[in-house]
Amino acid sequence: SKQAQLMEVLKKEVRAMLIAAKAGLTPEQLEEQYMAMVCKPLPLHDLGFQSTLELVTQMPEVVQICSFKNGALILKAIADDSTKGIAKLVANQKVKTRKASKKTATKANATFPTKNSKNPQSFLTLSAGTPVLPAMVKTELQDLLSSSPLLLADLDKAFLRRFGRAFQYRQYGFLSMSEVLRSMSESIAVEQTKAGSLLVLRKYLASKIEQQEVPQASAAEMPPLEPTCETKSCYREAVLMDSEPVQTLAVDLDDHLKQHQGFEQFPPTPEIPPDAVQDRSLCSLPPLKRRCLVGVVVEFVVSPSQFYIHICSTEASYKLQDLMFEMRHVYSHKVASDKYIMPESAVRPGQLCCVMVSKWWYRVIIHRVINDQEVEVFYADYGHLQIVQKSWLRFLKWHYLKLPAQAIPCSLAWVKPVEGTWSSAAILLFKHLCRFKELVGIVDEYVDGVLYLFLCDTSTKEDVYFHSVLRDMGYADICGENIPSQEFEELNPSALYVQPSGKQGNAEVVEPDLRLQQESRDADSGAATLKLNEAEL
Repeated sequence: SKQAQLMEVLKKEVRAMLIAAKAGLTPEQLEEQYMAMVCKPLPLHDLGFQSTLELVTQMPEVVQICSFKNGALILKAIADDSTKGIAKLVANQKVKTRKASKKTATKANATFPTKNSKNPQSFLTLSAGTPVLPAMVKTELQDLLSSSPLLLADLDKAFLRRFGRAFQYRQYGFLSMSEVLRSMSESIAVEQTKAGSLLVLRKYLASKIEQQEVPQASAAEMPPLEPTCETKSCYREAVLMDSEPVQTLAVDLDDHLKQHQGFEQFPPTPEIPPDAVQDRSLCSLPPLKRRCLVGVVVEFVVSPSQFYIHICSTEASYKLQDLMFEMRHVYSHKVASDKYIMPESAVRPGQLCCVMVSKWWYRVIIHRVINDQEVEVFYADYGHLQIVQKSWLRFLKWHYLKLPAQAIPCSLAWVKPVEGTWSSAAILLFKHLCRFKELVGIVDEYVDGVLYLFLCDTSTKEDVYFHSVLRDMGYADICGENIPSQEFEELNPSALYVQPSGKQGNAEVVEPDLRLQQESRDADSGAATLKLNEAEL
């Protein structure tokens, strides 16, 4: 029956989600993760259940329900023969965060794979990564503290009141709030007071925001985007999986403030502002060198053959985040925002502009016009497509061309799906492997502008190579070469709209000191042979 088939599929999906969570999930967390991954709620009513707890009690071979004295319930996975290997890997994850920094991962000595290897040798052990807060969550925390310091005891209530959801740091891999604060020590300071621990935004950020003194528009002045389930899922994946933001961009709003002083004296004109981008494109990041190691965070996943990453770079860790702050302060002022409203003639495919989503502004390229009210846009810094209202688009200021597009289109190296196309179970597993983690990427090559790389999770006792996991689970074949991604062949917005580094028409506006300096390490030419162990393949 259809119900029986649905139940079998659901069991596989629930087992996969619970296996990936070493400490287990509460019923509420399972509901949230299912919605985020599958883009629809648990089919309780379709199966005749009233609650998630009632559902999992009917899966005794899949879910173990653990109860505690305080009344809390934790759901844990019961592995079957096909998932015992993954369960073992997750069980081996270290409880304490390693002290090794992300630089250690990128500077680790390692050998690399080669396609012409008869006697492959294994990769040497790489250093472990640490949990990573999504860029949007980091930005939200800093925004919360930008107006005034906040007691740690009041953080949860303030975050819920401001953003409409609880601050669930455990889902990002952190074991305590102190770990979260340590990971943000560059921007948030903790001061001990008689009332308790006080969270204070670092002076250089606080003073910068104070100097800008640009009032923010109320929510009523610009309606927030209310995406569909599909859009909401894509937005959550792309923005919350968030990534390590990039280095601080020097903010200079003098010109803007001078112009703003004249707004009240002279009525705004319908003419397009001279600093509005009309016929320019963003440039891509400089290509990574072959065989280098680099810290990465996966931002958005379609499949193992189509996903987007951010590079984790200490030197450039705040550029994108700071750009978002500046755009919010500039465009959230109604008079300034109205100045950059796009006329109908400018709303066309390929037009670089910006859009507001939940009070934050993002650089996007119009992909297609849906109808008189809607367009589909590509997020150049995150990698996903989304349908938005035309009225929420604005011209991008020329100043915001300087930062290259941060999303890098990628495919997992040396693998192909067993069934010709990636199954939903394979995609779900890959998403779980990538979720909210800083990974080590081993660059193989570029094919048609797509970066092919190996991904390795170093947060376990033994390094976990994703291509090996997909093979061991029966989802992928190792082919020893990179087959062009079918998904990117059908649609690669980055190739359509983002110019290669150094070849775009706006190269002259990108100052050398503002270019993102990739943090990677070339392989030592005298290192061991560049080969991969047959056990890995």
